Amino acid sequence: MIVGVPRELKIKESRVACTPAGARMLINHGHRVLIETGAGLGCGYADKQYETCGCEIVSEARQAWSADMVLKVKEPIPQEYPYLREDLILFTFLHLAANRELTDVLCASKTTAIAYETVQIGRRLPLLEPMSEIAGRMSALVGAYYLSRAQGGKGVLLGGVPGVLPGKVLIIGGGTSGINAGRVAAGMGADVTILDVDLEKMRFLDISLHGSTHTLYSNEQNLLETLPGIDLLIGAVLLPGARAPKLITREMLRVMKPGSVFVDIAIDQGGCAETSRATTHDDPVFLEEEVIHYCVANMPGAYARTATQALTNVTIPYALKIADHGFPSVLQHVPELISGINIHQGAITSKAVAESHDRPYKAFPLN
Repeated sequence: MIVGVPRELKIKESRVACTPAGARMLINHGHRVLIETGAGLGCGYADKQYETCGCEIVSEARQAWSADMVLKVKEPIPQEYPYLREDLILFTFLHLAANRELTDVLCASKTTAIAYETVQIGRRLPLLEPMSEIAGRMSALVGAYYLSRAQGGKGVLLGGVPGVLPGKVLIIGGGTSGINAGRVAAGMGADVTILDVDLEKMRFLDISLHGSTHTLYSNEQNLLETLPGIDLLIGAVLLPGARAPKLITREMLRVMKPGSVFVDIAIDQGGCAETSRATTHDDPVFLEEEVIHYCVANMPGAYARTATQALTNVTIPYALKIADHGFPSVLQHVPELISGINIHQGAITSKAVAESHDRPYKAFPLN
């Protein structure tokens, strides 16, 4: 199979879909790998490193997109839409529930679109987990940064100092990103509360996290009672493949003190607050109800080297299976990939995506 890796075009997206080590694995199995010039520079991988592994360096994006399977990090943007076609396998993060336009374009092109974030084994999302870990840890760091008075925040140091109480952090969602946000915030010395509805998960969090971390059942009343004293609010809600529920209303934000910070990790899926809108690393924050909103849609791109290595670790084994067996034969060997297929032959094959856009759903395989 010919595998293409184009350069990412999203603003300040410095990750690349495949490290030289990952490319070498594909080449060792007899596949061709086309790398667009400069695709890895943002995370420290020069073209020469790919050439040494046996990759072919191509000068134009269209050449990388001419492959049988294209590996990407982020969803295609409008200038990449012309490259989509019926005989193409696209393997990347898609987040289609929050993107009607791309959903329609993928259907029209009849591209087979497999989303990293919906590949599921039991209750795990193995291809999303590493990015959720990074986004979770990063949310505490950026939240602490924007709490400084110099950035417009309340001027609260999350860890406090002797004689001064630490800052308060509230995390909505105790999944992978929420746990990692809690670990970093607690490591800074903050007073951390994690909201969730899964009692077993809360028992696990109570046992595994730092002593300054607490759990609270997630409901509207508990949110309203907790928010007035919170310095940093982190939205870490996830419904696999679906739009994030709007758990934070504008009225709730109004009870928070001016200069508080809200980091919405769920923004890729539309965000978990009524006031959320996607931002970029170039222009990451905005103010609503006197609360600083950080809603960058590709948070892990800020730590491109770590994120690229972590992503390749989990995606390349699946890409290798697709390349070795072809599509759809690979599904006999890796059945969990079925849950990753969002679009096939013009049909929406993810129920969550179809429901998000009120479009017909067709289960895979198509009849």
